[in-house]
Amino acid sequence: MTTDKDWNVIYSYTRAQAIEDGVLIDITADAQAHGFKVHTVVTDNLYHQYVEVPTGLDGSFGQSSAGRLHDVLVLALFAARSSKGTDRVYFKVSFLMGPGRSETVDIIAHIGPGDNAEPVLTLMLPEDD
Repeated sequence: MTTDKDWNVIYSYTRAQAIEDGVLIDITADAQAHGFKVHTVVTDNLYHQYVEVPTGLDGSFGQSSAGRLHDVLVLALFAARSSKGTDRVYFKVSFLMGPGRSETVDIIAHIGPGDNAEPVLTLMLPEDD
């Protein structure tokens, strides 16, 4: 049987480094305002593709990054509360992507250990997993 001490770590990439690099985006304050109790991030892919308002959807469409993030967090909270005994939940969010054009997106909420083994939450697209 192989144990951790049998391996030489060549390189490790921490959650803190991923946040610093912009690969993960810290949304903890927003998440806490919605009832989450742990450090929370979204992947840059999810944020830039769907949370940020697409070009062409000005204020007359009622879209804002804050509102779109609110939708993600509320649906993540509903999914988390309805599941037991798992470290991840799957849910769908519909985003307005252009005038008259919406896209329903599968999102994963995963809770796992952070850099110091504390519980942390990551919201991501399936291809980010």
